[in-house]
Amino acid sequence: MNLMAVFWDYAKFREEKYLRQFLKDKKGKSAYYWVMNRFLEYGRVVDTFAFFDIKEISENLSKLMLSSQSLKKWKRMIEVYG
Repeated sequence: MNLMAVFWDYAKFREEKYLRQFLKDKKGKSAYYWVMNRFLEYGRVVDTFAFFDIKEISENLSKLMLSSQSLKKWKRMIEVYG
């Protein structure tokens, strides 16, 4: 898993155990969606799917602040895998 690509600037988030607990604690809050946004923008698909399922991504895509390129990529991923 390559968390460095997603959190190059936040060392504590590169620790998988910490990140999983953070997501569990922040579910439904803005911090949770910030992490999702980081994964969709900078992470590999395989790493993103380790933390978020395609249904959850699909349901929240319109709430995220993604670049046009990332938005296009994830719309295609949802089309194919959703």
